[in-house]
Amino acid sequence: MPNPLLADWTTPFGLPPFDLISDDDFEPALDAALSDARANIAAISDNPEPPTFENTIEALELAEDLLGRVLSTFFNLAGTDANPAREALQRTFSPKISAYSSEITLNQALFDRIETLWAARGDLSLNDEQARVLFLTRRSFVRSGAQLEGIARDRLTDVKARLATLGTQFTQNTLAEERTWVMDLGEDDLGGLPDFLVAAARAAGEEKSRPGPVITLSRSLIAPFLQFSDRRDLREAAWLAWTSRGAMGGDTDNRAIAAEILALRHERAQLLGYDDFAEYKLETEMAGTPDAVEDLLMKVWTPARAAAEADANVLRAMMHADGIPGQLEPWDWRYYSEKRRVEEHDLNEAELKPYLQLDRMIEASFSCAKRLFGIEAKPIDVPLNHDDARAWEITRDGEHLAVFIGDYFNRGSKRSGAWCSALRSQRKLGGDVRPIVINVCNFAKPPAGAPALLSYDDARTLFHEFGHALHQMLSNVNYESISGTSVARDFVELPSQLYEHWLEVPEVLAEFATHAETGEPMPKDILDRLLAASTYDMGFQTVEYIASALVDLDFHRGDPPSDPMQRQAEVLDRIDMPHGVAMRHATPHFSHVFAGDGYSSGYYSYMWSEVMDADAFDAFLEAGGAFDEETARRLETFILSAGGSSDASELYTAFRGRMPGPEALLKGRGLAA
Repeated sequence: MPNPLLADWTTPFGLPPFDLISDDDFEPALDAALSDARANIAAISDNPEPPTFENTIEALELAEDLLGRVLSTFFNLAGTDANPAREALQRTFSPKISAYSSEITLNQALFDRIETLWAARGDLSLNDEQARVLFLTRRSFVRSGAQLEGIARDRLTDVKARLATLGTQFTQNTLAEERTWVMDLGEDDLGGLPDFLVAAARAAGEEKSRPGPVITLSRSLIAPFLQFSDRRDLREAAWLAWTSRGAMGGDTDNRAIAAEILALRHERAQLLGYDDFAEYKLETEMAGTPDAVEDLLMKVWTPARAAAEADANVLRAMMHADGIPGQLEPWDWRYYSEKRRVEEHDLNEAELKPYLQLDRMIEASFSCAKRLFGIEAKPIDVPLNHDDARAWEITRDGEHLAVFIGDYFNRGSKRSGAWCSALRSQRKLGGDVRPIVINVCNFAKPPAGAPALLSYDDARTLFHEFGHALHQMLSNVNYESISGTSVARDFVELPSQLYEHWLEVPEVLAEFATHAETGEPMPKDILDRLLAASTYDMGFQTVEYIASALVDLDFHRGDPPSDPMQRQAEVLDRIDMPHGVAMRHATPHFSHVFAGDGYSSGYYSYMWSEVMDADAFDAFLEAGGAFDEETARRLETFILSAGGSSDASELYTAFRGRMPGPEALLKGRGLAA
């Protein structure tokens, strides 16, 4: 049989033929795709005709179609359903892909053609989108070392290859520890745990072939266990395991890997003429400089820390009233905060969860998108990456826009967290190519026959990731390199964080937050209490996030630390981290930063985008409501459909008329003076 990854795909909507692909197909497919891409690149660089935008830049845009198809399919499976064969392939593929990437960006003949076009750009009669693509293409080559020569050029290739290998190793080590650690719970260990959590723990035990309920290192189990368990000793054990991922010793320990990654990034930046990696990385972001990042983070840190310390005093008093002396520890915070939330807001998660059914929250996310942008979602039955995944065709006025895939449940073979990726991105060059977009989450899978219930934080995550999906699905540009989420890192979170706001619209919850057993809508008094508590514990949430962002920034400023754990401790000491709060992501499992370059020196970007998302939602409210048609039209026109076709600041200003300050963010988090 021909390799299904290399054959023409006659599947519905051009989806990958997941039911035909075996792990044995990937390596020969990658080798063939690399050969195809190299041949296409050679045809461009060796073209005897003078360079034009069409025979150089547009040809580059199309040169890696087969390679992109193979890699997007593979990395989707490797991230959502890893196995030993796929993990071995990742280790094999990383240096191959890095070598190919360096080979292209250091192709002197190819870069000379790009430079010729750049020098003559004023005479090329390019439209705005073409001019942007030329600028970004040249900048990418320069930042990848195209202007280097000799030893520096060769060294950069070696550094990038080693970084690719280390990033893969970091990810696989973290997944290995998440997959193997379990804490068995006896019947006398279930004190305080609500029924939904006991059911999820029993389901996890069955998946792990254990005799009873277990807690794993899945956030969907750990977080509620820390909220509800009466057993302080078990909370401590679970918290220590959760925060020690990547630092448990042995072959899966990530601490030395993190140190080497930081050293190599610093060397990479200096080879390219920058003082440090933060300066290199932030050059292309909205923030621009490390100082601008630190300035924003510290403006929010000061009121957030004050709020967290005030909350800690209350929680510590509650703990002492229970007869437990001493400090409020990190494994105590969620437990006593949940008790306080019940006392002050008459609200607890066990009461909320039956109203937050996964299927109804998916419906809610689709409904909001229909009201805002006129799109509709229809379920389709197609082979997918896993039996748990499901798919919908997205249309508008009967016209096909995209395929959307949702893969929502936690499993041991899936990496932790939540993300959105494209199996195929939108473009018009070479034909009207419509996107295939997947949201991946890690919600607790219910027992067979039972509805999947979400926490409010889970529901917010679902809306967040669908916001990313909308950015991909509503994209309307000519070139894939600027399609969808191909924007500045500190702009990419704007659509996702903005979309979270619609979960908090009372009419949305009133319609879709229905009880799993009775079907009754969430009572108004519960709805009112839920929305009134929207900023509850925000000091804690903000402090744990900003601490991680400041550590990330410090790692990449100046000389790299030889001991990242010591540097982490120094940063937390310098900012006077509250004792009862920990970083959201400690260094040995900080995958945002160390699994690849994506969020390195850029974890701050969630807050940078939040400045805009708070202001952007205010635009709807100022116009008369959350579903104002004209504001939604501007949002689609200038942000969701525009991709990276213009500078991010220009796009936001076109939407809003100005750039925002942090005031709306502080107000939204309940931290304003």
